[in-house]
Amino acid sequence: MNTAITLNNGISMPILGLGLYKAADADAENAISTAATLGYHLFDTASSYKNEEAVGRGIAKCGLPREEVFVTTKIWNNAQRIGNVEGAFRRSLERLGLDYVDLYLIHWPVPGCYLDTWKVMEEIYHSGMARAIGVSNFNEYELSDLMEHCEVVPAVNQIEYHPLFNQDSIRRFCQQNGIAVQAYAPLARGAYLDSPILQRIAEKYNRSTAQVGLRWILQKGLCVIPKSIHVDRLLENSQIFDFELDEMEMAAIDGLNENYRAANIPEDLLK
Repeated sequence: MNTAITLNNGISMPILGLGLYKAADADAENAISTAATLGYHLFDTASSYKNEEAVGRGIAKCGLPREEVFVTTKIWNNAQRIGNVEGAFRRSLERLGLDYVDLYLIHWPVPGCYLDTWKVMEEIYHSGMARAIGVSNFNEYELSDLMEHCEVVPAVNQIEYHPLFNQDSIRRFCQQNGIAVQAYAPLARGAYLDSPILQRIAEKYNRSTAQVGLRWILQKGLCVIPKSIHVDRLLENSQIFDFELDEMEMAAIDGLNENYRAANIPEDLLK
């Protein structure tokens, strides 16, 4: 199986990456260095994670040439609300110590703001400082709104997706419109790892339930960015390309969906 996909603007993005949500400074640096030795080339952070400087140091030290590293970061809600999109982007670049990022995302679709945010992001994209731009946590309506009013179709929609939160409607919409889907919290922060169905399948393939869950996501056509700072789990999460689930196993895992959200919606979007 290929370990990278081609985005709708022609650039290549690794299918597997390292999520760095809430990874403290030293942990983020060390995890990136370790992950790079295990074959990871995509590292995902955000301004709201408060670790972009550490991520930048980790990338600088990891031993991979810059052109072989795929770096994603994201703009937070308050910067959208005050219209400080370019400023927020430049501050992220400065913290990362980079001249460009590979993917810049709108972290959440702030009502009344995301269209204006996107138009500035299109300018950033055309400048070359972001090789691709995309969104995170967008639904079908918000994506349709964006595509109707803007020039550049998002390259990626990063959403929570795992066996307990099977967002197949938005997945299909994105895939039908040439938007790559990237799964964050793909292990549901451990919530499905004790599932008897996954345990039976894992035993058959001599794998862990985490590997089975990640493999199910890959076979749905998504990319994954599991988070870990532990060497054994970084290795385990990377070993998902050399086995394949059959149709019955895929269907059985489909049946685990219970619309369980492991990640929280920001409080400022719940008001």
